[in-house]
Amino acid sequence: MYSIGEISEMFNLPIPTLRFYDKEGLLLDLERDSSGIRKFNDKTIEALRVIECLKKSGMQIKEIKEFIHWCSLGDKTIEKRKAMFLARKENIEREMKELKKALNMIKYKCWYYDEALKDGTEKRVKNITPNQMPNEIKAYYNEAHK
Repeated sequence: MYSIGEISEMFNLPIPTLRFYDKEGLLLDLERDSSGIRKFNDKTIEALRVIECLKKSGMQIKEIKEFIHWCSLGDKTIEKRKAMFLARKENIEREMKELKKALNMIKYKCWYYDEALKDGTEKRVKNITPNQMPNEIKAYYNEAHK
């Protein structure tokens, strides 16, 4: 069993956030000792991992709460839960693709400005075509311009 302070450190979450999750009913397996102090077990820790994953994937607390409710309903909601995770997966993959495109543009622009700094001007680098770029930079440029 873990204290709220230990969980706060483990997940790098403020204690008020953990209390909020409890208040919102997101921590179904949270236990309390005889004094009412929250005690986190392995099931609660796993629930927190899922909650944090869903938050990072862009889900709102309201949607996470609905997911937790589905979990409490048992096997009859397995299909709903799987569909929700598939939708999250597709969303993350789409975002990752867009971020990769942005990263490629940034890598290209870093090269571009390195070249301009070497020359002391943008004149030469401004007129470089993709075919004149080093292969790695050309790949970044092409991916960023798809």
